[in-house]
Amino acid sequence: MPIVFSATNEVLDPILAGVVKGNQDKVVGWLREEPGSWGFLAGQAVSTVRKEVGRDLEDMERRLVWSRMWWWLEQVRDRVQAAN
Repeated sequence: MPIVFSATNEVLDPILAGVVKGNQDKVVGWLREEPGSWGFLAGQAVSTVRKEVGRDLEDMERRLVWSRMWWWLEQVRDRVQAAN
């Protein structure tokens, strides 16, 4: 029986928050538009969600993870800009 995964924000957000917290150097790199930062963070997001789910993600699931990861990074950017 396939494992059912509900890729909702409520499920993804705690996982992706951990990716942001655990890779702050790459988040800073993303803010500075350093090459490779987004790819690294996107890969970490998919890899971490995949481990949590216990299986490879379908294409649409990966796209959802990438989209939500981008949202998280935009939130960080907005907070940094608001603080300055």
